[in-house]
Amino acid sequence: MGRTILITGVTRGLGRALAEWYIANGHTVIGCGRSAEVLNLRFTHGAPHDFSALDVAEENKVALWAEKVLARHGPPDFLINNAALMNTQAPLWKITSREFDRLIDVNIKGVANVIRHFVPAMVARGEGVIVNFSSGWGRSTSPEVAPYCASKFAIEGLTKSLAQELPAGMAAVPLDPGVIDTDMLRQCWAEGAAAHPKADAWVKTAAPFILSLDPKVSGQSVSVPLFED
Repeated sequence: MGRTILITGVTRGLGRALAEWYIANGHTVIGCGRSAEVLNLRFTHGAPHDFSALDVAEENKVALWAEKVLARHGPPDFLINNAALMNTQAPLWKITSREFDRLIDVNIKGVANVIRHFVPAMVARGEGVIVNFSSGWGRSTSPEVAPYCASKFAIEGLTKSLAQELPAGMAAVPLDPGVIDTDMLRQCWAEGAAAHPKADAWVKTAAPFILSLDPKVSGQSVSVPLFED
């Protein structure tokens, strides 16, 4: 039976790979992204799929989007908070307050905005899984990525606390997707990113793994299993 899966940051990278895989395998995908690529997704994948141009950092727009989505589709079975930014690689004291604030607004507050406006309907139904993308840098640290590390450590704590607030039958999971060759990774490691698997290989393991997450792992730090490129 197909699931209804909501994905933020759906226009590129891991979010796009997940959306394409889930659609190809009979699931309904609801997604948002800031890129104009949303228009291509709408053209390529019509109803029942539903794609919107949206910045998750803007709560009023998230609220309106949620109202529309819930009226049309009901609460999602899986809510995947994937949208995130990476900071310019530099020592923390060289990161401008504007860049730092923007990253926090998307990576933490954006996740909270989506949860705030979708999870109550999931709780009312009494089922559903919230998957908040964390990172290896949400469980360890490296130089020159302090803002990103801070945001992903926050996602770990936020998600584990949320898991304790949900009713039985629901789950919230912080998920480390692994090291994948995406635009975000290239921003950190430039051409060194090419040594890592691409999203189209990753998704063959990651997409079904996400669908296997259930209340038994709620509140646990989980990672996508190793896979072959």
